[in-house]
Order: sequence, then structure tokens, then C-alpha cells
Amino acid sequence: MDLQKNKTNAIAFYQMAYEGQPAEAVKLYVGEQYIQHNPGVADGTKGFIEYFERMQREYPNKSIEFVRCIAEGELVALHTHQVWPGNDEYVTMDFFRFDNNGKIVEHWDAIQQIPDNIPHENGMY
Repeated sequence: MDLQKNKTNAIAFYQMAYEGQPAEAVKLYVGEQYIQHNPGVADGTKGFIEYFERMQREYPNKSIEFVRCIAEGELVALHTHQVWPGNDEYVTMDFFRFDNNGKIVEHWDAIQQIPDNIPHENGMY
């Protein structure tokens, strides 16, 4: 596994899909299968593309910042900061599994809204 290449490809894949080009992201970065674990997105590439196309139509002004990216073995983890319309802010963590050809074949994620008040000084990152 080329960990640096997988990290670069995970970021490129997610950014491309998030910014409205999910079909192109799938074409460039996804392997023969795509197993989805997010309960709000249908399994497979079709579900992925439909979800991100809908998000682009409904929320074209959303933004994403990649805070950190960690790779180990066949997995890449992305830690992001997202801002959605109305200034709703979220911390997300996405995990991608890569096959031996350097293609994404599986995805897990978790999302947490950033509250207005936090009972400590540590922030969310």
C-alpha cells in the first residue's frame, strides 16, 4: 500500500464529490465495489452519486476543510470541518478502505454538529 498516495486520493475523492462531481470522483477513485456504512446513503456507487448530487443541488454553498488525514494499512481517515448554509458547522470523520489497486472500496463516517457553547477551552479539533 502506498499510504501517501491513498491519503492524497481520499482527499481528492471526497473533495470532488462534496463540491458536486461525485460521478467523476467514483470514476477516478473507486474500485470494483463500494460498500457504504452511512445509514443515510444507499449502498454502492449509485447511492453515493445520488446523495452527493442531491447535496450539491440543495446546498451549493457548503464548504469543507480537511483538518487532518491519517493512513494505516488499507485505511485512510479524514477529519474535516464543514460549514453549511445558515452557518451550521460540523466535525466529520470519514474512514475509507482501499483495495490492493489503490482504489476506495468501503466507507464509514460520523458527524457531529459544533455547538454554540462548549464547556471547555479545547475546541473541537
